[in-house]
Amino acid sequence: MKILLLDIETAPNTAHVWGLWDQNIALNHVMESSYVLCWSAKWLGKSEIMFSSVYQTSELKMLKRIHSLLDEADAVIHFNGTKFDIPTLNKEFITHGLTPPAPYKQMDLLKVVRTQFKFLSNKLDYIAKALGVGEKTKYISHMLWIRCMEGDQSAWIEMEKYNKNDVMIMEKVYYKLLPWMKTHANYSMYVEAGIACPNCGKSDFQRRGYSILQLGKYARYQCKQCGSWFRGTVRVKLTHATTTSV
Repeated sequence: MKILLLDIETAPNTAHVWGLWDQNIALNHVMESSYVLCWSAKWLGKSEIMFSSVYQTSELKMLKRIHSLLDEADAVIHFNGTKFDIPTLNKEFITHGLTPPAPYKQMDLLKVVRTQFKFLSNKLDYIAKALGVGEKTKYISHMLWIRCMEGDQSAWIEMEKYNKNDVMIMEKVYYKLLPWMKTHANYSMYVEAGIACPNCGKSDFQRRGYSILQLGKYARYQCKQCGSWFRGTVRVKLTHATTTSV
């Protein structure tokens, strides 16, 4: 299974306003709407971190490259990408005349953090620090985005480092969250024979009890590699009489 880690950076909306507090900005006050400045991506488990920006190439070429990567991916890992990264890219694709990439499974790490844990903050930087796997690039202000929009070469060097670092720490956070992920793309569907851990695809697991469901009883396993729990697909035959309620 090919899994892509992805993070994008966008330009802010530009508008004319008459105040700083509680402004109602009409559409005709907007001078330029947000657009994708750059993206960073890497294949899970690979060392290369890819990057493309409107500074390096044309907007269309930048978008076609990430579109091609999404087209290859069986699954995509992101942080709040369900609400931000993917819809933003889709908007760019359709406005540039591109059709949808091949369907892929989305794995949003922010959703995992929110549903499985109660951290003080759900921001990527805080989670990465809490799990001891790194941190986002420090001392970055919104002026970096403005400078990039103005074509400042030194700002783009900083932006590339910032964007790539987000993907790198996202991968480390992913491995920490892996055994807790309930809706992970199913690795076992890519294994030709035998049972495999649905979260990591490894066959190194141990049988530990049973999963009792409404419709049956199944063998339960825990992966020795990533720690995920999963159940078999064959229902265990009951050896004692059962009763049903009406």
